[in-house]
Amino acid sequence: MPAKYSRIHSVAHYFPSQELNNDALATLFPEWPADKILAKTGIRVRYVCREEETALDLGVEAARRLFAAQNIEPHSVDALLFCTELPDYVLPPNACLAQNLLGLRTDILATDYTLGCSGYVYGLSLAHGLITSGQAKRVLLITAETYSKVLAPQDKSVRTLFGDAASATLVELADQPGIGAFSWYSNGAGARSLIVPQSGSARNKAENRAASQNAGDSGRTAADLFMDGPRIFQFTLDIVPSLLSACLEKNALTLDAVDAVLLHQANKFMLDHLAHKCRIPAEKMILDMEYGGNTVSNTIPVALSRKISQGVLQPGQTILLAGFGVGLSAAATVVKL
Repeated sequence: MPAKYSRIHSVAHYFPSQELNNDALATLFPEWPADKILAKTGIRVRYVCREEETALDLGVEAARRLFAAQNIEPHSVDALLFCTELPDYVLPPNACLAQNLLGLRTDILATDYTLGCSGYVYGLSLAHGLITSGQAKRVLLITAETYSKVLAPQDKSVRTLFGDAASATLVELADQPGIGAFSWYSNGAGARSLIVPQSGSARNKAENRAASQNAGDSGRTAADLFMDGPRIFQFTLDIVPSLLSACLEKNALTLDAVDAVLLHQANKFMLDHLAHKCRIPAEKMILDMEYGGNTVSNTIPVALSRKISQGVLQPGQTILLAGFGVGLSAAATVVKL
């Protein structure tokens, strides 16, 4: 009989060593002093990888830290999922390279998937499916993003938000419920609201070659990240409340029965509005972006890692998770620590 349950065994995170603080950004954007950046974004420091550092480097280091901290035997891992939007190569996949670098067995599933701010919750679903279908007992989920490589230097709308990071999560077979049911949203009609136009095999399509014509003062080219901030903000307010409600209903829970709510740490302005619209009590809302910023698929696991270490989140608690963004996509689930 296939296994019925999975759980999060442990989580670790890793930031590159270079810091980009608000004082440094204020010198680039004098109209935005450091205190204004903090008030608007909730972010004080972002961490940025060196030119030669890649998502693979960050992800492998996060996994090594997880293994060391939790005394995890690499050969106990049955599957490796690697989430990144900026893999080291078009091919081979980062997951296969990470398998070798981490000393995992060769008879394991190892695959990449590309997804942004909803990527961690999607990864939990993939890991949960592998375990509950009997295909694996332990799944290593790595998220790693290096958005600094695709940000235009003068585009303050994105440079004040995004930082680089990686996380590693061990998901394993459990004898009681740990990871619950999921709710989803996918709508490619909004894909161009958050996109790097000249990238991948589509870089030479006419609309992508022309995408840099409206760069304005940002200096953004079609090879840089484009984000329609108001469109993404509206998408979030329109979709996330119903997504959370559907997830709670699928898990036969109410918001009162949840100990904490951990949403993708996009920015403070957005989370404040979501908390108000979803009627999430302040004492249940996890905020963890001041040191690190918006690290895309990493924000949820980084917050889990830090809040567990700080004792804010504790074993036995029930946490509502939701990620939302590029795609456009969103996903939510409930986990019991």
